[in-house]
Amino acid sequence: MASKQLPIRVDRIEKAILLIRGQKVMLDRDLAELYAVETGALNRAVKRNIQRFPEDFMFQITDEEAERLRCQTGISKRGRGGRRYLPYVFTEQGVAMFTP
Repeated sequence: MASKQLPIRVDRIEKAILLIRGQKVMLDRDLAELYAVETGALNRAVKRNIQRFPEDFMFQITDEEAERLRCQTGISKRGRGGRRYLPYVFTEQGVAMFTP
């Protein structure tokens, strides 16, 4: 996955860290933004290398979790021109898999 090297502000990263299922995670869209790639491209790269991302590295959130995040983070409702799939989230170990 090619990405542009951009300076990343620490406060931007801190705001992107969420607590889901008792774990600190980042949404796929926030991680993609940090690496200056499209969310779909990030998720396709993960699926091509799925053996590197066990459940303790990433997981897909449930409908209920997405609904709770909708107000907090602005995830659009499926079928309304936004995401068609539930977001994936990455734990600290999963985020580390993206570092060069």
